[in-house]
Amino acid sequence: MQMNFPYLFLVFILYSFVGYLCEIVCSSIKQKKLVNRGFLCGPYCPIYGVGSLFILFLLLRFKEDPVVVFLLGAIITSALEYVTSFVLEKIFHNKWWDYSDEKFNIHGRIFLFNTLLFGFGSLVIIYTGNNIITQILSWLSPIAMKIMAYSLLVIFILDVIYSCMIAYNLRNRIIICEELKSEKLAKLPGMLEKIIRERVEKFKAYPKRLLEAFPNLKNANAKEFDIMKMIRDKKKLRKKNTRKEE
Repeated sequence: MQMNFPYLFLVFILYSFVGYLCEIVCSSIKQKKLVNRGFLCGPYCPIYGVGSLFILFLLLRFKEDPVVVFLLGAIITSALEYVTSFVLEKIFHNKWWDYSDEKFNIHGRIFLFNTLLFGFGSLVIIYTGNNIITQILSWLSPIAMKIMAYSLLVIFILDVIYSCMIAYNLRNRIIICEELKSEKLAKLPGMLEKIIRERVEKFKAYPKRLLEAFPNLKNANAKEFDIMKMIRDKKKLRKKNTRKEE
């Protein structure tokens, strides 16, 4: 496996894209409609790219022993999913996926069936995927590989920045709406509630795609989203009445 950055980044992007396609298929079947799955706007799920690089770096040496590849692959990727879920929840104040209803889950972040799938996925990466990816990238000259890698890197970074802004925006709205529905706030003067409502109204971006991709977000914060909808509807009504008066 090559160690230069352009090659590794393209491997990351390709596996992220494959993971994105797998997520779309599984989520669309589950929700019975086409879902643009993923935290980012682009057609890639970085967790799959990162996981695949871990598998390649750590498990290629065990290629002669598929049982070891399966077991270590399942453990490594499940640990990555758990840590990713934990970090995203701490940063964005949201639980992006929840397997609490599944059997043999750990804190709703990972569960046995997914772990087994990740183990089989590790076998595919080591025994099939790596050869296919290597063959695809061998068609590119070193210059073409650099141009493609760094161009995609710029797009990827911009996507990460934009998506994090949207997610952080959503985080702030949920926190504010938690304050709005708290019993303590009801005992405070109306002026404070008015100020908080105005802060909520200033949030313009409504992350519809994120909510479709991660339906658990809305389900886990149903009351907060009811407040957001109420405030948004009132704002639209005020604008409509203002136009009529003009």
